[in-house]
Amino acid sequence: MKKLLSKLISRLSITLLLIAIQAGWGVAMLSRASAVFPWINRIFGVVAIFVVIYIINRDANPSYKIAWIVPILIFPLFGVSIYLLYGKKKPTKSMRKKFKKNEYILRDNLSQSEETVNAMDTRDACRASYLQRYSYPVYGNTQTEYFPSGEALFPRIIEEISGAERFIFLEYFIIEEGTVWNSILEILAKKAKEGVDVRVIYDDVGCVSKLPTGYALKLQSMGIKCTKFNPFVPFVSVIMNNRDHRKILVVDGHTAFTGGINLADEYMNITHPFGYWKDTAVMMRGEAAWSFTCMFLQMWHLIRGKEEDISAFRPDVRYAQKFAGKGFVQPFSDSPLDDEAVSENVYIDIIAAAQKYVYICTPYLVIDDRMKNALTLAAKRGVDVRIITPGIPDKKIIYRLTRSYYPELLQGGVKIYEYTPGFLHEKAIVSDDRCAVVGTINMDFRSLYLHFECGVLMTNTTAVFDVRDDTLSLFPSCREVEKIKKKNIFARVFDSILRTFAPLL
Repeated sequence: MKKLLSKLISRLSITLLLIAIQAGWGVAMLSRASAVFPWINRIFGVVAIFVVIYIINRDANPSYKIAWIVPILIFPLFGVSIYLLYGKKKPTKSMRKKFKKNEYILRDNLSQSEETVNAMDTRDACRASYLQRYSYPVYGNTQTEYFPSGEALFPRIIEEISGAERFIFLEYFIIEEGTVWNSILEILAKKAKEGVDVRVIYDDVGCVSKLPTGYALKLQSMGIKCTKFNPFVPFVSVIMNNRDHRKILVVDGHTAFTGGINLADEYMNITHPFGYWKDTAVMMRGEAAWSFTCMFLQMWHLIRGKEEDISAFRPDVRYAQKFAGKGFVQPFSDSPLDDEAVSENVYIDIIAAAQKYVYICTPYLVIDDRMKNALTLAAKRGVDVRIITPGIPDKKIIYRLTRSYYPELLQGGVKIYEYTPGFLHEKAIVSDDRCAVVGTINMDFRSLYLHFECGVLMTNTTAVFDVRDDTLSLFPSCREVEKIKKKNIFARVFDSILRTFAPLL
Protein backbone atom coordinates (compact mmCIF):
# COMPACT_ATOMS: atom_id res chain seq x y z
CA MET A 1 0.00 0.00 0.00
CA LYS A 2 2.84 2.37 0.88
CA LYS A 3 4.60 1.55 -2.40
CA LEU A 4 1.39 2.17 -4.37
CA LEU A 5 0.85 5.50 -2.60
CA SER A 6 4.42 6.50 -3.38
CA LYS A 7 3.84 5.82 -7.08
CA LEU A 8 0.56 7.74 -7.09
CA ILE A 9 2.15 10.88 -5.65
CA SER A 10 5.38 10.58 -7.65
CA ARG A 11 6.53 13.38 -9.92
CA LEU A 12 5.77 11.27 -13.00
CA SER A 13 2.21 10.44 -11.93
CA ILE A 14 1.40 14.04 -11.02
CA THR A 15 2.91 15.35 -14.26
CA LEU A 16 1.00 12.84 -16.40
CA LEU A 17 -2.20 13.70 -14.54
CA LEU A 18 -1.72 17.40 -15.24
CA ILE A 19 -1.03 16.71 -18.92
CA ALA A 20 -4.14 14.51 -19.12
CA ILE A 21 -6.21 17.30 -17.56
CA GLN A 22 -4.85 19.78 -20.13
CA ALA A 23 -5.57 17.40 -23.00
CA GLY A 24 -9.09 16.71 -21.69
CA TRP A 25 -9.74 20.41 -21.25
CA GLY A 26 -8.57 21.08 -24.81
CA VAL A 27 -10.83 18.40 -26.26
CA ALA A 28 -13.79 19.68 -24.21
CA MET A 29 -13.23 23.27 -25.35
CA LEU A 30 -12.98 22.30 -29.01
CA SER A 31 -16.10 20.12 -28.74
CA ARG A 32 -17.99 22.93 -27.02
CA ALA A 33 -16.91 25.47 -29.62
CA SER A 34 -17.97 23.11 -32.41
CA ALA A 35 -21.43 22.66 -30.88
CA VAL A 36 -22.03 26.37 -30.22
CA PHE A 37 -20.55 27.62 -33.50
CA PRO A 38 -21.20 24.97 -36.21
CA TRP A 39 -19.47 27.14 -38.83
CA ILE A 40 -16.14 26.47 -37.09
CA ASN A 41 -16.13 22.95 -38.53
CA ARG A 42 -16.53 24.32 -42.07
CA ILE A 43 -13.74 26.84 -41.56
CA PHE A 44 -11.40 24.18 -40.19
CA GLY A 45 -12.37 21.91 -43.10
CA VAL A 46 -10.99 24.55 -45.48
CA VAL A 47 -7.96 25.24 -43.24
CA ALA A 48 -7.24 21.50 -43.16
CA ILE A 49 -6.76 21.48 -46.95
CA PHE A 50 -4.14 24.22 -46.76
CA VAL A 51 -2.41 22.54 -43.79
CA VAL A 52 -2.25 19.27 -45.73
CA ILE A 53 -0.78 21.07 -48.76
CA TYR A 54 1.78 22.65 -46.42
CA ILE A 55 2.67 19.26 -44.91
CA ILE A 56 3.03 17.65 -48.35
CA ASN A 57 5.49 20.32 -49.43
CA ARG A 58 7.55 20.21 -46.24
CA ASP A 59 11.00 18.66 -46.35
CA ALA A 60 10.13 15.79 -44.04
CA ASN A 61 9.95 12.00 -44.00
CA PRO A 62 6.91 10.79 -46.05
CA SER A 63 5.78 8.46 -43.25
CA TYR A 64 5.76 11.39 -40.82
CA LYS A 65 3.65 13.40 -43.27
CA ILE A 66 1.08 10.62 -43.66
CA ALA A 67 0.78 10.24 -39.89
CA TRP A 68 -0.45 13.84 -39.71
CA ILE A 69 -2.42 14.04 -42.95
CA VAL A 70 -4.78 11.18 -42.01
CA PRO A 71 -6.14 12.65 -38.73
CA ILE A 72 -6.26 16.17 -40.20
CA LEU A 73 -8.47 15.04 -43.08
CA ILE A 74 -10.68 12.80 -40.94
CA PHE A 75 -11.03 15.19 -37.98
CA PRO A 76 -10.18 18.68 -39.30
CA LEU A 77 -10.96 20.58 -36.08
CA PHE A 78 -8.97 18.33 -33.77
CA GLY A 79 -6.33 17.34 -36.33
CA VAL A 80 -5.41 20.90 -37.30
CA SER A 81 -5.42 22.08 -33.66
CA ILE A 82 -3.12 19.26 -32.53
CA TYR A 83 -0.81 19.74 -35.52
CA LEU A 84 -0.44 23.46 -34.83
CA LEU A 85 0.45 22.62 -31.24
CA TYR A 86 2.58 19.53 -31.70
CA GLY A 87 3.21 18.91 -35.39
CA LYS A 88 6.56 20.55 -35.95
CA LYS A 89 9.04 18.01 -34.76
CA LYS A 90 11.86 20.53 -34.40
CA PRO A 91 12.73 21.90 -30.96
CA THR A 92 11.92 25.49 -30.11
CA LYS A 93 13.44 28.40 -32.01
CA SER A 94 15.36 29.29 -28.86
CA MET A 95 16.95 25.84 -28.66
CA ARG A 96 17.80 25.86 -32.38
CA LYS A 97 19.42 29.27 -31.97
CA LYS A 98 21.51 28.06 -29.03
CA PHE A 99 22.59 24.96 -30.92
CA LYS A 100 23.53 27.02 -33.96
CA LYS A 101 25.57 29.31 -31.74
CA ASN A 102 27.51 26.32 -30.39
CA GLU A 103 28.24 24.71 -33.75
CA TYR A 104 31.70 26.28 -33.58
CA ILE A 105 32.67 23.77 -30.87
CA LEU A 106 32.69 20.97 -33.43
CA ARG A 107 33.59 23.05 -36.49
CA ASP A 108 36.60 24.82 -34.95
CA ASN A 109 37.93 22.02 -32.77
CA LEU A 110 37.48 18.89 -34.87
CA SER A 111 39.83 18.89 -37.84
CA GLN A 112 40.47 16.09 -40.29
CA SER A 113 43.98 14.66 -40.70
CA GLU A 114 44.67 14.18 -44.41
CA GLU A 115 47.26 11.55 -43.48
CA THR A 116 44.52 9.45 -41.88
CA VAL A 117 42.19 9.77 -44.89
CA ASN A 118 45.00 8.86 -47.30
CA ALA A 119 45.68 5.70 -45.32
CA MET A 120 42.11 4.46 -45.83
CA ASP A 121 40.76 2.25 -48.57
CA THR A 122 38.87 4.29 -51.20
CA ARG A 123 35.51 2.75 -50.31
CA ASP A 124 35.99 3.38 -46.60
CA ALA A 125 37.22 6.92 -47.24
CA CYS A 126 34.05 7.65 -49.24
CA ARG A 127 31.86 6.56 -46.31
CA ALA A 128 33.96 8.58 -43.89
CA SER A 129 33.65 11.69 -46.08
CA TYR A 130 29.90 11.87 -45.42
CA LEU A 131 30.42 12.27 -41.66
CA GLN A 132 33.36 14.61 -42.23
CA ARG A 133 30.91 16.93 -44.01
CA TYR A 134 29.14 17.35 -40.65
CA SER A 135 32.37 18.04 -38.70
CA TYR A 136 33.03 14.45 -37.55
CA PRO A 137 36.59 13.45 -38.51
CA VAL A 138 37.87 9.90 -38.81
CA TYR A 139 40.82 8.93 -36.60
CA GLY A 140 43.56 6.36 -36.50
CA ASN A 141 45.71 5.84 -33.41
CA THR A 142 42.75 4.73 -31.30
CA GLN A 143 42.34 1.52 -29.35
CA THR A 144 38.83 0.08 -29.28
CA GLU A 145 37.45 -2.33 -26.72
CA TYR A 146 34.00 -3.90 -27.10
CA PHE A 147 31.81 -4.86 -24.15
CA PRO A 148 29.09 -7.46 -24.86
CA SER A 149 27.12 -6.74 -21.68
CA GLY A 150 26.55 -4.25 -18.92
CA GLU A 151 28.20 -6.44 -16.32
CA ALA A 152 31.34 -6.56 -18.48
CA LEU A 153 31.32 -2.76 -18.85
CA PHE A 154 30.66 -1.74 -15.24
CA PRO A 155 34.08 -2.70 -13.74
CA ARG A 156 35.86 -0.85 -16.56
CA ILE A 157 33.84 2.32 -15.92
CA ILE A 158 34.77 2.13 -12.23
CA GLU A 159 38.43 1.60 -13.14
CA GLU A 160 38.59 4.51 -15.59
CA ILE A 161 36.81 7.14 -13.49
CA SER A 162 38.84 6.09 -10.44
CA GLY A 163 42.01 6.98 -12.35
CA ALA A 164 40.76 10.36 -13.60
CA GLU A 165 43.13 13.28 -13.00
CA ARG A 166 41.59 16.25 -14.83
CA PHE A 167 37.93 15.77 -15.75
CA ILE A 168 35.05 13.31 -16.00
CA PHE A 169 32.12 14.04 -18.32
CA LEU A 170 28.93 11.95 -18.20
CA GLU A 171 25.89 12.40 -20.45
CA TYR A 172 23.15 9.78 -20.12
CA PHE A 173 19.50 9.37 -21.01
CA ILE A 174 18.82 7.43 -17.81
CA ILE A 175 20.49 7.60 -14.41
CA GLU A 176 18.77 5.71 -11.61
CA GLU A 177 19.64 5.42 -7.94
CA GLY A 178 20.80 1.92 -7.12
CA THR A 179 23.92 -0.23 -6.89
CA VAL A 180 25.39 0.96 -10.20
CA TRP A 181 24.83 4.68 -9.91
CA ASN A 182 25.56 4.86 -6.18
CA SER A 183 28.93 3.18 -6.77
CA ILE A 184 29.76 5.61 -9.55
CA LEU A 185 28.50 8.62 -7.59
CA GLU A 186 30.71 7.77 -4.63
CA ILE A 187 33.78 7.94 -6.89
CA LEU A 188 32.58 11.09 -8.65
CA ALA A 189 32.11 12.90 -5.33
CA LYS A 190 35.56 11.80 -4.18
CA LYS A 191 37.13 12.99 -7.43
CA ALA A 192 35.32 16.33 -7.24
CA LYS A 193 36.82 16.89 -3.79
CA GLU A 194 40.25 16.16 -5.24
CA GLY A 195 39.76 18.97 -7.77
CA VAL A 196 38.74 16.89 -10.79
CA ASP A 197 36.20 18.71 -13.00
CA VAL A 198 33.16 16.38 -12.81
CA ARG A 199 30.13 17.19 -14.98
CA VAL A 200 26.87 15.29 -15.43
CA ILE A 201 24.06 15.74 -17.95
CA TYR A 202 20.92 13.64 -17.68
CA ASP A 203 17.69 13.72 -19.65
CA ASP A 204 14.87 14.83 -17.41
CA VAL A 205 12.20 12.75 -19.16
CA GLY A 206 14.39 9.66 -19.12
CA CYS A 207 14.94 10.12 -15.38
CA VAL A 208 11.52 11.45 -14.38
CA SER A 209 10.58 8.21 -12.62
CA LYS A 210 14.18 7.33 -11.68
CA LEU A 211 15.45 10.37 -9.76
CA PRO A 212 13.80 12.59 -7.13
CA THR A 213 12.95 16.23 -7.74
CA GLY A 214 15.96 18.53 -7.31
CA TYR A 215 18.51 15.78 -7.90
CA ALA A 216 20.79 18.10 -9.87
CA LEU A 217 21.04 20.36 -6.81
CA LYS A 218 22.01 17.36 -4.70
CA LEU A 219 24.91 16.57 -7.03
CA GLN A 220 25.99 20.20 -7.07
CA SER A 221 26.14 20.17 -3.28
CA MET A 222 28.66 17.33 -3.63
CA GLY A 223 30.88 19.45 -5.88
CA ILE A 224 29.61 17.80 -9.08
CA LYS A 225 28.48 20.16 -11.85
CA CYS A 226 25.12 18.89 -13.05
CA THR A 227 22.42 19.98 -15.45
CA LYS A 228 19.23 18.51 -16.91
CA PHE A 229 18.40 18.38 -20.59
CA ASN A 230 15.01 19.83 -21.49
CA PRO A 231 13.35 19.74 -18.03
CA PHE A 232 10.06 17.84 -17.97
CA VAL A 233 7.19 20.22 -17.25
CA PRO A 234 3.48 19.40 -16.85
CA PHE A 235 2.42 21.13 -20.06
CA VAL A 236 1.60 19.75 -23.49
CA SER A 237 4.59 21.01 -25.46
CA VAL A 238 6.47 20.18 -28.64
CA ILE A 239 9.85 20.47 -26.92
CA MET A 240 9.05 17.36 -24.87
CA ASN A 241 9.22 15.44 -28.15
CA ASN A 242 13.00 15.81 -28.43
CA ARG A 243 15.16 14.04 -25.88
CA ASP A 244 18.87 13.61 -25.23
CA HIS A 245 19.15 9.86 -25.79
CA ARG A 246 22.96 9.89 -25.93
CA LYS A 247 25.27 7.91 -23.64
CA ILE A 248 28.71 9.46 -23.33
CA LEU A 249 31.44 9.06 -20.73
CA VAL A 250 34.78 10.84 -21.22
CA VAL A 251 37.78 10.64 -18.88
CA ASP A 252 40.62 13.17 -19.21
CA GLY A 253 40.01 13.56 -22.95
CA HIS A 254 41.87 10.37 -23.89
CA THR A 255 39.25 7.72 -23.03
CA ALA A 256 35.57 7.66 -24.04
CA PHE A 257 32.63 5.23 -23.82
CA THR A 258 29.39 5.02 -25.76
CA GLY A 259 26.73 2.38 -26.45
CA GLY A 260 23.24 1.47 -25.36
CA ILE A 261 23.95 1.05 -21.64
CA ASN A 262 22.47 3.58 -19.20
CA LEU A 263 23.61 3.97 -15.60
CA ALA A 264 20.97 1.84 -13.88
CA ASP A 265 20.90 -1.61 -12.30
CA GLU A 266 18.82 -3.38 -14.97
CA TYR A 267 21.39 -2.48 -17.65
CA MET A 268 24.09 -4.29 -15.65
CA ASN A 269 21.79 -7.27 -14.92
CA ILE A 270 21.67 -6.56 -11.21
CA THR A 271 17.89 -6.49 -11.55
CA HIS A 272 15.90 -8.39 -14.19
CA PRO A 273 12.58 -6.69 -15.08
CA PHE A 274 12.54 -8.31 -18.56
CA GLY A 275 14.76 -11.34 -18.22
CA TYR A 276 18.42 -11.05 -19.22
CA TRP A 277 19.27 -7.54 -20.45
CA LYS A 278 21.48 -7.80 -23.56
CA ASP A 279 23.33 -4.59 -24.26
CA THR A 280 26.67 -3.38 -25.57
CA ALA A 281 29.21 -0.56 -25.37
CA VAL A 282 32.56 0.46 -26.82
CA MET A 283 35.55 2.12 -25.15
CA MET A 284 37.90 4.26 -27.24
CA ARG A 285 41.33 5.19 -25.98
CA GLY A 286 43.30 7.62 -28.12
CA GLU A 287 42.61 10.32 -30.67
CA ALA A 288 38.92 9.55 -31.27
CA ALA A 289 37.99 10.36 -27.66
CA TRP A 290 38.42 14.06 -28.50
CA SER A 291 35.26 14.02 -30.65
CA PHE A 292 33.20 12.79 -27.70
CA THR A 293 34.75 15.49 -25.49
CA CYS A 294 33.58 18.13 -27.98
CA MET A 295 30.12 16.54 -28.35
CA PHE A 296 29.63 16.66 -24.60
CA LEU A 297 30.82 20.26 -24.31
CA GLN A 298 28.53 21.34 -27.16
CA MET A 299 25.53 19.92 -25.29
CA TRP A 300 26.78 21.39 -22.00
CA HIS A 301 27.03 24.86 -23.53
CA LEU A 302 23.64 24.45 -25.21
CA ILE A 303 22.03 23.87 -21.82
CA ARG A 304 24.09 26.21 -19.67
CA GLY A 305 24.56 29.00 -22.21
CA LYS A 306 28.15 29.73 -21.16
CA GLU A 307 31.27 29.68 -23.32
CA GLU A 308 34.71 28.43 -22.32
CA ASP A 309 38.03 27.58 -23.89
CA ILE A 310 37.50 24.12 -25.39
CA SER A 311 41.20 23.59 -26.03
CA ALA A 312 41.72 23.41 -22.27
CA PHE A 313 40.13 19.95 -22.35
CA ARG A 314 42.49 18.42 -24.87
CA PRO A 315 44.35 15.36 -23.57
CA ASP A 316 47.34 16.05 -21.36
CA VAL A 317 50.72 16.13 -23.12
CA ARG A 318 51.55 12.90 -21.31
CA TYR A 319 49.01 11.23 -23.60
CA ALA A 320 50.32 12.86 -26.77
CA GLN A 321 52.06 9.67 -27.81
CA LYS A 322 50.37 7.57 -30.48
CA PHE A 323 47.97 4.95 -29.20
CA ALA A 324 48.54 1.68 -31.00
CA GLY A 325 45.20 0.83 -32.56
CA LYS A 326 44.38 -0.98 -35.76
CA GLY A 327 41.87 0.50 -38.19
CA PHE A 328 39.85 3.70 -38.11
CA VAL A 329 37.35 5.17 -35.65
CA GLN A 330 34.80 7.89 -36.41
CA PRO A 331 32.51 9.08 -33.59
CA PHE A 332 29.40 11.02 -34.64
CA SER A 333 26.21 12.45 -33.22
CA ASP A 334 22.76 13.06 -34.68
CA SER A 335 20.48 16.00 -33.98
CA PRO A 336 16.85 16.81 -34.83
CA LEU A 337 17.99 20.38 -35.52
CA ASP A 338 19.87 20.00 -38.80
CA ASP A 339 17.28 18.33 -41.09
CA GLU A 340 19.80 15.59 -41.79
CA ALA A 341 19.10 11.97 -40.84
CA VAL A 342 22.77 11.24 -40.17
CA SER A 343 22.28 7.94 -38.33
CA GLU A 344 19.84 6.53 -40.87
CA ASN A 345 22.09 7.56 -43.75
CA VAL A 346 25.11 5.85 -42.17
CA TYR A 347 23.08 2.65 -41.68
CA ILE A 348 21.70 2.72 -45.22
CA ASP A 349 25.17 3.30 -46.67
CA ILE A 350 26.56 0.28 -44.81
CA ILE A 351 23.63 -1.87 -45.97
CA ALA A 352 23.93 -0.69 -49.58
CA ALA A 353 27.69 -1.38 -49.68
CA ALA A 354 27.44 -4.84 -48.07
CA GLN A 355 28.65 -7.74 -50.20
CA LYS A 356 28.50 -10.74 -47.85
CA TYR A 357 26.46 -9.98 -44.73
CA VAL A 358 24.79 -7.35 -42.57
CA TYR A 359 23.79 -8.17 -38.99
CA ILE A 360 21.66 -5.69 -37.07
CA CYS A 361 20.62 -5.68 -33.41
CA THR A 362 17.87 -3.28 -32.36
CA PRO A 363 15.30 -3.20 -29.55
CA TYR A 364 12.70 -1.50 -31.77
CA LEU A 365 12.09 -1.95 -35.49
CA VAL A 366 9.86 0.87 -36.72
CA ILE A 367 11.29 1.86 -40.10
CA ASP A 368 10.37 3.96 -43.09
CA ASP A 369 10.34 2.90 -46.75
CA ARG A 370 13.94 4.05 -47.31
CA MET A 371 15.29 1.67 -44.69
CA LYS A 372 12.93 -1.16 -45.65
CA ASN A 373 13.95 -0.90 -49.31
CA ALA A 374 17.66 -0.82 -48.41
CA LEU A 375 17.33 -3.98 -46.32
CA THR A 376 15.25 -5.95 -48.86
CA LEU A 377 17.36 -4.83 -51.83
CA ALA A 378 20.53 -6.02 -50.08
CA ALA A 379 18.88 -9.38 -49.38
CA LYS A 380 17.75 -9.67 -53.02
CA ARG A 381 21.36 -9.03 -54.07
CA GLY A 382 22.34 -12.14 -52.13
CA VAL A 383 23.61 -10.42 -48.98
CA ASP A 384 22.93 -12.32 -45.75
CA VAL A 385 20.76 -9.73 -43.98
CA ARG A 386 19.78 -10.62 -40.41
CA ILE A 387 17.99 -8.55 -37.78
CA ILE A 388 17.75 -9.49 -34.10
CA THR A 389 14.95 -7.97 -31.99
CA PRO A 390 13.84 -8.70 -28.40
CA GLY A 391 11.97 -11.86 -27.52
CA ILE A 392 10.65 -10.26 -24.33
CA PRO A 393 9.37 -6.70 -24.86
CA ASP A 394 9.67 -3.74 -22.54
CA LYS A 395 6.85 -1.86 -24.33
CA LYS A 396 4.12 -4.18 -25.63
CA ILE A 397 2.57 -1.74 -28.10
CA ILE A 398 5.98 -1.02 -29.70
CA TYR A 399 6.71 -4.76 -29.73
CA ARG A 400 3.50 -5.33 -31.67
CA LEU A 401 4.43 -2.49 -34.01
CA THR A 402 7.91 -3.99 -34.49
CA ARG A 403 6.43 -7.35 -35.46
CA SER A 404 4.06 -5.70 -37.95
CA TYR A 405 7.11 -4.99 -40.15
CA TYR A 406 8.20 -8.64 -40.26
CA PRO A 407 6.07 -9.88 -43.22
CA GLU A 408 7.42 -7.36 -45.76
CA LEU A 409 11.00 -7.89 -44.63
CA LEU A 410 10.68 -11.69 -44.66
CA GLN A 411 9.13 -11.59 -48.10
CA GLY A 412 12.08 -9.48 -49.27
CA GLY A 413 14.57 -12.10 -48.04
CA VAL A 414 15.57 -10.52 -44.72
CA LYS A 415 16.04 -13.01 -41.86
CA ILE A 416 14.58 -12.03 -38.51
CA TYR A 417 15.41 -13.47 -35.09
CA GLU A 418 13.97 -12.79 -31.63
CA TYR A 419 16.28 -12.97 -28.62
CA THR A 420 14.51 -15.30 -26.19
CA PRO A 421 16.49 -15.00 -22.89
CA GLY A 422 15.24 -11.47 -22.31
CA PHE A 423 15.25 -7.93 -23.62
CA LEU A 424 17.75 -7.04 -26.32
CA HIS A 425 18.57 -3.34 -25.91
CA GLU A 426 21.69 -3.47 -28.10
CA LYS A 427 21.99 -0.99 -30.96
CA ALA A 428 24.60 -2.24 -33.43
CA ILE A 429 25.22 -3.03 -37.09
CA VAL A 430 28.17 -5.00 -38.47
CA SER A 431 29.00 -5.87 -42.07
CA ASP A 432 31.49 -7.94 -44.07
CA ASP A 433 34.11 -8.20 -41.28
CA ARG A 434 34.90 -4.64 -42.29
CA CYS A 435 32.82 -2.05 -40.45
CA ALA A 436 30.46 -1.72 -37.50
CA VAL A 437 28.50 0.94 -35.67
CA VAL A 438 27.80 0.75 -31.94
CA GLY A 439 25.85 3.54 -30.29
CA THR A 440 22.53 4.75 -28.95
CA ILE A 441 20.57 4.56 -32.21
CA ASN A 442 17.40 2.47 -32.30
CA MET A 443 15.91 1.62 -35.67
CA ASP A 444 12.77 3.63 -35.04
CA PHE A 445 11.44 7.06 -35.92
CA ARG A 446 12.27 8.58 -32.55
CA SER A 447 15.96 7.73 -32.70
CA LEU A 448 16.34 8.44 -36.40
CA TYR A 449 14.43 11.73 -36.49
CA LEU A 450 13.48 13.16 -33.10
CA HIS A 451 16.21 12.48 -30.54
CA PHE A 452 19.80 13.56 -29.98
CA GLU A 453 21.84 10.39 -30.57
CA CYS A 454 25.45 9.32 -30.93
CA GLY A 455 27.48 6.40 -32.18
CA VAL A 456 30.89 5.34 -33.40
CA LEU A 457 31.65 4.01 -36.87
CA MET A 458 34.57 1.57 -36.75
CA THR A 459 36.42 0.32 -39.80
CA ASN A 460 38.85 -2.61 -39.66
CA THR A 461 39.31 -2.33 -35.89
CA THR A 462 39.52 -5.30 -33.55
CA ALA A 463 36.14 -4.30 -32.11
CA VAL A 464 34.49 -4.93 -35.51
CA PHE A 465 35.31 -8.62 -35.20
CA ASP A 466 34.17 -8.61 -31.57
CA VAL A 467 30.78 -7.18 -32.61
CA ARG A 468 30.52 -9.85 -35.30
CA ASP A 469 31.44 -12.71 -32.97
CA ASP A 470 29.10 -11.48 -30.24
CA THR A 471 26.22 -11.21 -32.72
CA LEU A 472 26.88 -14.70 -34.06
CA SER A 473 26.83 -16.03 -30.49
CA LEU A 474 23.27 -14.73 -30.06
CA PHE A 475 21.64 -16.76 -32.83
CA PRO A 476 21.52 -20.06 -30.87
CA SER A 477 19.56 -18.18 -28.18
CA CYS A 478 17.11 -16.76 -30.70
CA ARG A 479 14.00 -18.08 -32.37
CA GLU A 480 14.01 -17.48 -36.11
CA VAL A 481 10.83 -15.92 -37.42
CA GLU A 482 10.09 -17.90 -40.56
CA LYS A 483 6.52 -16.80 -41.13
CA ILE A 484 3.87 -14.74 -39.42
CA LYS A 485 0.62 -16.35 -38.36
CA LYS A 486 -2.28 -14.95 -40.36
CA LYS A 487 -4.20 -12.39 -38.32
CA ASN A 488 -7.92 -11.80 -38.21
CA ILE A 489 -9.42 -8.69 -39.78
CA PHE A 490 -9.52 -6.76 -36.50
CA ALA A 491 -5.85 -7.42 -35.75
CA ARG A 492 -4.87 -6.39 -39.28
CA VAL A 493 -6.86 -3.16 -39.02
CA PHE A 494 -5.31 -2.39 -35.62
CA ASP A 495 -1.78 -3.01 -36.95
CA SER A 496 -2.48 -0.82 -39.98
CA ILE A 497 -3.56 2.01 -37.69
CA LEU A 498 -0.42 1.53 -35.59
CA ARG A 499 1.75 1.64 -38.71
CA THR A 500 0.05 4.83 -39.89
CA PHE A 501 0.78 6.65 -36.65
CA ALA A 502 4.17 4.98 -35.99
CA PRO A 503 6.18 8.19 -36.58
CA LEU A 504 4.22 9.89 -33.77
CA LEU A 505 4.58 7.12 -31.16
